[in-house]
Amino acid sequence: MFSAKSVTISLSLLCFLSGVAFAQEQADSDQQPLEEVLVSGQYLYSDTVNALRTPTPILDVPQSLSIVSADAITARGFNSIGEVINYLPGVTTSQGEGHRDAVVFRGVRSTADFYIDGMRDDVQYFRPLYNLEQVEVLRGPNALLFGRGGTGGVLNRVTKKAQLDDDFMAAQLSVDSLGEIGGQVDTNKVLSDSVALRINAMLERLDNHRDFYDGDRLGFNPTLRIDRGDSRIDLSYEFVDHQRFIDRGIPTGSNGRPIEAFENIVFGDADINTTELKAHLWRLGLQHAFSDSLKGNVSAFHGDFDKLYQNFYTASYHQAESPDVVTLDGYVDTTQRKNTIISANLISESTLGGLNHTLLAGVEFIDTTSDQDRWNTFWDTTQDDRETFSISRNLGVLGGSGINALGDVATNRFDQDINDETRVSIEVTSFYLQDELELADQLRLVAGLRYDSFDIAVFNVVSNERRARKDSEVSPRLGLVYKPIEAISVYASYSESFLPRSGEQFANINGNNDKLGPNTFGNREIGVKYDFASGLSFTAAMFEIEQRSPQVADNDPSTLDVIESDIEGFELQLQGRVNDTWSVSAGYSSLDGEQVNRQGPTGLTPRELPDSMFSIWNQFYVYDRLSIGLGLTHQSESFIDNGNTAVLPSYTRIDAAVSYDLSNDTTIQLNIENATDELYFPNAHSTHQVSVGAPINVRLAINTAF
Repeated sequence: MFSAKSVTISLSLLCFLSGVAFAQEQADSDQQPLEEVLVSGQYLYSDTVNALRTPTPILDVPQSLSIVSADAITARGFNSIGEVINYLPGVTTSQGEGHRDAVVFRGVRSTADFYIDGMRDDVQYFRPLYNLEQVEVLRGPNALLFGRGGTGGVLNRVTKKAQLDDDFMAAQLSVDSLGEIGGQVDTNKVLSDSVALRINAMLERLDNHRDFYDGDRLGFNPTLRIDRGDSRIDLSYEFVDHQRFIDRGIPTGSNGRPIEAFENIVFGDADINTTELKAHLWRLGLQHAFSDSLKGNVSAFHGDFDKLYQNFYTASYHQAESPDVVTLDGYVDTTQRKNTIISANLISESTLGGLNHTLLAGVEFIDTTSDQDRWNTFWDTTQDDRETFSISRNLGVLGGSGINALGDVATNRFDQDINDETRVSIEVTSFYLQDELELADQLRLVAGLRYDSFDIAVFNVVSNERRARKDSEVSPRLGLVYKPIEAISVYASYSESFLPRSGEQFANINGNNDKLGPNTFGNREIGVKYDFASGLSFTAAMFEIEQRSPQVADNDPSTLDVIESDIEGFELQLQGRVNDTWSVSAGYSSLDGEQVNRQGPTGLTPRELPDSMFSIWNQFYVYDRLSIGLGLTHQSESFIDNGNTAVLPSYTRIDAAVSYDLSNDTTIQLNIENATDELYFPNAHSTHQVSVGAPINVRLAINTAF
């Protein structure tokens, strides 16, 4: 059940917004309804930007969500998924060990709940933004549309497609005060009345405020559109080549907080700490209208990923006992993964039993092979994976060799101590059915079920052991949307998801993992959405996520303990145009949770769960050619570890932007990140791996169209 505090806040918000809505409706009764513009974000799914599911207005979705458009990404100078996340309620970033996107959705950390055009994109890497139409973040478990995972939410990237209505070319060049340089090109060519080609490309030279940090990133994405009246085909190929330095951050001290005196020290090796990725991604989308009331689409995806990451990092540090030395550990990890996904959907609009129905029926097949291995560090001086070094701006470790704290030469090898090597094959078959029923003019019911058969086979090369497991899960979704007037909706929903015991990255099913059922997650949510006549949209939501985790009982291995824990909170979100000269995007979230074990509630808070987060971005259009942006993000303190011994301090960061149109086709833009030059620590991976936020950084970009 929701807490009394949350219920009181939520009911107050619902009453207030309903009253405002009715008053606003009376005041604006002579105005026309808001135009539903597909690309600008009125739709979560649409035939224009994402053909995977039924096009549904955001107002009618019984779930809290956020959409960030390509224009917003450009205006705010975003260059990573993490920067997008910083300005959204209910979600925050995790460090991801310096080599991957990692998002915490409502207190649930994920490295795999990422999608591209609605297709699973679960390999661990930093995803680029150069070819995106928009970023969609859905909060709360929802396996019906996305399958396994999505335990706290999902992030979907909608890519740009070729357009048949115009030839155009746009380019961007950028440089920042920390040394990063980048360029992007977006060009579209109409080849005939029914065929168009679009090419998006990017090239970046990476740099930042941390010693040794560098890297390069290349992206190339041609797309072809063929439109034959009732049918449309989108073909896409994307190549990503990415290399960057891995920075695992700094340790915490005796008080459990990051040691500010270490802000300029990199606890790694300039040569060893690196991640490399090459990815080939093919996508096919086919849509066909059989009639005005029956449509179908087929999507296919194949991804071929080859990734390496290797690093040293702080394994332990004791400020009180030995403040001048640090113990390093490390590993080298490789992954070769191939994902093939085929999804087909039928969308039917009909009237049955006197009720209007929008029926979605779909099937999805996933075939994955994933070979991964990890070799631990092995120091010749300790004959172990750990070695201790004196702390200084330069640790003296280079190319895997250095002078240890005792003054001896210590050399590491990555071919002596294998941690694991697994070869995994996965087959997933899914069927889902969803119906949107108009029970009355003002009342809509969304109900559906998804069946997933998850079949995994793992060959553990090190132990020469083969294991397999098959999980079959049914995930329901139920939502009720009441619209007292056209501009407001009040909703309640329940949804479920699950995560197999092989985990997000299919590491293994060793020990009891091949016997235990999946972890399951349920989400209860109520909320209100309101579209103001001026163009603003407001969302308030209250939610509770409950996790059920079966564990072998301590006193009887033949029985199971089912451990239940939950996270609850509420969110507020305001987005859109206030008037002709002011646009705003603001969000607030409050989160609360408690860890539960076999003995019951522990009194401990889950890691990476700040009790409050706030963000706001204002865009002011001073006159026709000049606009000014001003933003703020605040995150309260949270615990780095589940033991609640290490703390990530609260912080507030201020950002700004100035944009000036030199001509109708060329704009010069200046973005300032961390304008007050605050020392802050945005995220962490574990107790002694805390990221150091960038100081003030000025980015200059020129955007031009031809």
